[in-house]
Amino acid sequence: MFWPLAALYLCWIAPERGWWFPSEAMSPLGQRIDDLFYMILIVTTVVFIGTQIALGYVLWTGARRTDPGNEETTWFSHGSHNLEVMWTIVPAGILLYIALYQIDVWREFRMRPYFPQEQMTASLTRMGVDTDVPGDRALAEVTARQFEWRIRYPGFDEDGNLLPLMTDPQPTDLYTVNDLHLPAGVPVMINLLSGDVQHSFFLPELRVKQDAVPGLVIPVWFQAEKSQTYDLLCAELCGWGHYKMKAQFVAEPEQEWLQWLRELHELQNEDGVEETDE
Repeated sequence: MFWPLAALYLCWIAPERGWWFPSEAMSPLGQRIDDLFYMILIVTTVVFIGTQIALGYVLWTGARRTDPGNEETTWFSHGSHNLEVMWTIVPAGILLYIALYQIDVWREFRMRPYFPQEQMTASLTRMGVDTDVPGDRALAEVTARQFEWRIRYPGFDEDGNLLPLMTDPQPTDLYTVNDLHLPAGVPVMINLLSGDVQHSFFLPELRVKQDAVPGLVIPVWFQAEKSQTYDLLCAELCGWGHYKMKAQFVAEPEQEWLQWLRELHELQNEDGVEETDE
């Protein structure tokens, strides 16, 4: 009887102590995934406690029949078809419910027609991007490779206006390694690629995980609720240097992100020659 009580107690205190996740979910997607997790946790906890109580009852009654002076005889059963049907249908029904319950979450965060295009377009407009120019709504292209994250950003035109991110690399594009910067508080999209083997783009605090598959360009969208630095990891064993693929994702206000891009532009185009008056 100890284990059902211990399981109930641990499940009760685990959420407030942060034992199940690295932190509070920092994105709308993460909050919905956490809701799914805790719903499944409740189901499995109830099943575990029920089976442990049943096991305890069987052991208790079996041990009692071995007491001195007990004349109760043991009985044998070859099974019950009714019970077998019940414990087949009930788990199947629970699994079907979970599968149907999570479809909305999967659809809204994985199917491109459900991406918040209007919010993304509004964000690009506020940052001065001409959304009428053919291009992508993505703000960065993230390429996983052994063993780092290479990131391509759109650059600026001659007038200092931010350009849309094009599918093919442009001379004005900006680049970083293991340093992803995107606006906070708004939905943002990246294009995820792999330069060699299969990797997995993982933002644990945002509950975002998507495999990077060679030969595919996979759009991934998410929204960081707070301006701060998050861990960016590879969650797929991709070779001997897999452990080195730890990067950072910096979420910052839109104008600060634009300023960071301008500083990156200056740094990338610095030729090392000091200007003189002559």
